[in-house]
Amino acid sequence: MNPIYPLGELGEISSPAAANNPTLADQLGVHAPPAWTEDALCAQVDIGDIFFPDKGGSATVAKRICEQCSVRRTCLEYSLTNEERFGVWGGLTARERREYQRIEEAA
Repeated sequence: MNPIYPLGELGEISSPAAANNPTLADQLGVHAPPAWTEDALCAQVDIGDIFFPDKGGSATVAKRICEQCSVRRTCLEYSLTNEERFGVWGGLTARERREYQRIEEAA
């Protein structure tokens, strides 16, 4: 019977031989948020899921917050680079980001 290791195999890499293996976080694609998010206004407000409105829902409040944000451009670039498919990023909805990319690619 194999022993059960509730957290044993999920810990930090401790041996040099294991150093070349990806961590569990890497395997799952879970990473710490980028440093710029600390300055993002959306991270400082707690008013529900306004940055991820339901289909057909309004993104007006989220966009107004983005207009005042000092990292708006960085946020938009991040969303385009990472192909974020949902939510308001950099003041644009997913549909607006797709249109923005089409225009940028055509230029």
